[in-house]
Amino acid sequence: CETCSKEAAKYRCPRCMKYSCSLLCVKKHKLALSCNGVRDKTAFVSVNEFTDLHLLSDYRFLEDVGRTADAAARHCIVHSPATKRLLYCLRNKARGCNIELKTLPVGFTKRRENSTTFNSVENKFYWHLKLVFPHCHAEYTLKGVPDDKTLADILKPYIDPVESDPVVCQRLKLYTASPQSDVQILMKIENRNRNSVRYNELDASRSLLDNLKGKVIIEYPTLFVVLKTLKNDMVVLGQAGSKGTESSSSESSSISSMEEGEIRDSS
Repeated sequence: CETCSKEAAKYRCPRCMKYSCSLLCVKKHKLALSCNGVRDKTAFVSVNEFTDLHLLSDYRFLEDVGRTADAAARHCIVHSPATKRLLYCLRNKARGCNIELKTLPVGFTKRRENSTTFNSVENKFYWHLKLVFPHCHAEYTLKGVPDDKTLADILKPYIDPVESDPVVCQRLKLYTASPQSDVQILMKIENRNRNSVRYNELDASRSLLDNLKGKVIIEYPTLFVVLKTLKNDMVVLGQAGSKGTESSSSESSSISSMEEGEIRDSS
């Protein structure tokens, strides 16, 4: 058992392939790794390990995608004038802030999750925001984040050793124990080839709106919080050492795999 290291393993998690000996250890490993126990249908499988079962799984996956897309196209909300006006308003206001906001069809996960709104009275965006801490395998979703709030203030409840929540602080202790100067905030550059994933570094001292200007956003921003002192394969534009890695296969790292489901879903 990879949880208690005492008993012989009886179960294997379909999601993360961790071995467990009992229901209690299964629950503990799910809580510790934020694992849902559901097999990842989009996980990479090498050619040497590819079997007929994987082929059948891929075929059924494509069938499910086809049914979901067809059901979304038939959904009454798609043709609702109010929905179209709301999305047009959001995209138009974002364009006025030099942000290219793209929305997905109804039925896609990011479209369903997105709670971003624009307050006409305050002339301000309230963003749906996702924070990803890849070194601790943790994700947090924030709703109603004002666009004039700095990234440093947004991250305080998570990685500040004094102001962060005790439970969150314990889970992200790798970040809270590190100097703030080591924290780096990245955002993936959209509209690039899959084998050429790149990131922009954001300025924690500036507001969310200032950091999003000139960027392409699909539904809502996703920020990756990494530590400079720890090795990762995320290539940041404008940094030394990124040259010559344009087609490196090492980019399919554990950090990139956290986005796998999102990439499949938004494609």
